[in-house]
Order: sequence, then C-alpha cells, then structure tokens
Amino acid sequence: MATPGPLTPGAPMDPSQPPVIEGFTPSVYSNTETFKEKFLRKTRENPMVPIGCLGTAAALTYGLYCFHRGQSQRSQLMMRTRIAAQGFTVAAILLGLATSALKSRS
Repeated sequence: MATPGPLTPGAPMDPSQPPVIEGFTPSVYSNTETFKEKFLRKTRENPMVPIGCLGTAAALTYGLYCFHRGQSQRSQLMMRTRIAAQGFTVAAILLGLATSALKSRS
C-alpha cells in the first residue's frame, strides 16, 4: 500500500474574500452595485413586486388603523385585501422568475 507524500500547504485562504473557483464568476455584473442601484435595477426588471409590497403594507396599515378605531368590519375587509395583495406580490415574483429563466435560455 502506497503512503501519501507530505502535504504542501498552499496559500492560506483569506476568510474575508470568497473562494476562487476556476470558471465561475459570482456576478454577471462586472462592477459592484450600491443598494440604491440594485434596488432601481430590480424595480425596472419587475415593477409589479414593489407595487404589490406597497399595496400589502397599505392594506395592513389601514386595517390596523381601523381595528384600533373599533371598525371591525372594515378591518376584516382590509385584512382580506392584504391577503390578496400578498398573493399578487407572490405571483409577480414567480412571473419575474419565469421570465428571467426564459431570457437566460435564449
């Protein structure tokens, strides 16, 4: 049975940097984006997601306000509206994922 030779330690890995994998680029964008630039790019790519998020937040806020004021009927309506807005947002996310997957294929 052959015994392995002595291990030669390579350059120590820097934990603050991602590992280098040959042939793999972690980002398709060559420069780094700020949070604002990334948010604006993602909003332009799929504008329905932020609209759904704002609708969800608005329905939740108004529903809680109505609950606080004792308007239980309107509060219930707003909670149902919030669920519909959340469903719209999830559908927009899935549609955006499908569209980007189809774009990457062609």
